[in-house]
Amino acid sequence: MYWVTPRHLSGDDDALAERIGDTLAGLGWRMWPTSRHTLLYVSPDDLCGAEWILAAYPFELGGLPVAWQLSARPHATSAMTEWNAYFTTGVPYEALADLLAAIDAREAPDTDFGGAETVLNALSAQGWLRDVDRPHTTATDPGLSGCVSLELMPPLIQDADPRPDLVGWQAWAEPVLGAPYLWCASFSASVPNGLVAAFTSSLTSRVPVPRRIVPKSAEGRLTVVRRS
Repeated sequence: MYWVTPRHLSGDDDALAERIGDTLAGLGWRMWPTSRHTLLYVSPDDLCGAEWILAAYPFELGGLPVAWQLSARPHATSAMTEWNAYFTTGVPYEALADLLAAIDAREAPDTDFGGAETVLNALSAQGWLRDVDRPHTTATDPGLSGCVSLELMPPLIQDADPRPDLVGWQAWAEPVLGAPYLWCASFSASVPNGLVAAFTSSLTSRVPVPRRIVPKSAEGRLTVVRRS
């Protein structure tokens, strides 16, 4: 077992389904398998959902298959979701678990009064640097191996707002410039900034995380704090 940092390059330890499933079970979310061979979890108030969709292989982000889709709706009887967030394989499960805890703790998962600065301030607090050309929308880690940016939503990202050319928060890790991404995440336009900030605060935490398997592409960028 290795305790490594930075967290955004630590990978998912090939345990993304199990770790997040345990988190959701601990929060009291109900689960059942679907006909698409996915696992659907629903919050106790029926307002939020989390679905392990890797087996269905719905689409890719940055060349990686989407593994988890999170969603929220304003009313339990609403058929349409208010927002969605998508995460590929390789995303550190601690960041996704902390996001789910933040979602579960919110009384109104579809509302938020914080602006983009909420996300950028969370990143700056952990030492990430604002982009010189786009300081109000983009921040990168000092080693230039990770980025969080407010961008046009990629294809197939669903949001209740039907307007074209919507922007949403996008995040990714690229251990080696020009090499394949380690993971990608996409938040639709209506995801509350406070929730994105919860994800990025955990993602950029300096606290080491335990891993049995470290990503090969990030081996030269990770620091092993201790091992057992």
